[in-house]
Amino acid sequence: MNDPTGPFPPLGADGAAAAGVAVCPGSYDPVTLGHLDVIGRAARLFGQVVVAVATNASKSALLDAPTRVELARAAVADLPNVRVEVVPGLLVDFCRSVGATALVKGLRGGADYDAELPMALMNRHLTGVETVFLPADRSVAHIASSLVKDVARHGGRIDDLVPPGVTGAVLARLADLGHLGPVGSTDGDRRAPR
Repeated sequence: MNDPTGPFPPLGADGAAAAGVAVCPGSYDPVTLGHLDVIGRAARLFGQVVVAVATNASKSALLDAPTRVELARAAVADLPNVRVEVVPGLLVDFCRSVGATALVKGLRGGADYDAELPMALMNRHLTGVETVFLPADRSVAHIASSLVKDVARHGGRIDDLVPPGVTGAVLARLADLGHLGPVGSTDGDRRAPR
């Protein structure tokens, strides 16, 4: 992808994206092609996009926050109006600190909507920031970070679900934890590095 906008050309006849700062929050544990679909479309709709890597005490992350940030930065390197940051506390405070005009969330189906709507309403109540829901592209609607980790844990192939570099990081971490099942292939990208 040498085109700086990738497959997401900017809106507007003058080649400029719409104004405003959008925050794309998530755990990104790990970043997936589904995440990139939403981030790329948000980059086309907004002047700036901040990928907000959240640390959630109620979720046990496979990858630590610095690794998740590093992988996300590599994945969005070709999108000039996108940056990646860690959310150090409440998302609403982070939105204020970056001057967010919108939160952008991807929806894979009705269950995602049911889970996201109460948070969107609370975020609007607390900050006035609206949440924009983008339906997942059909080609990536089946991808979820939890499923990617589960497939990898059982020796399945994940390199077609995640951006380059992510497979190695996930498999290495699973191997470190002793959670890597037998791999059904001799493909080096599916095995943990030694």
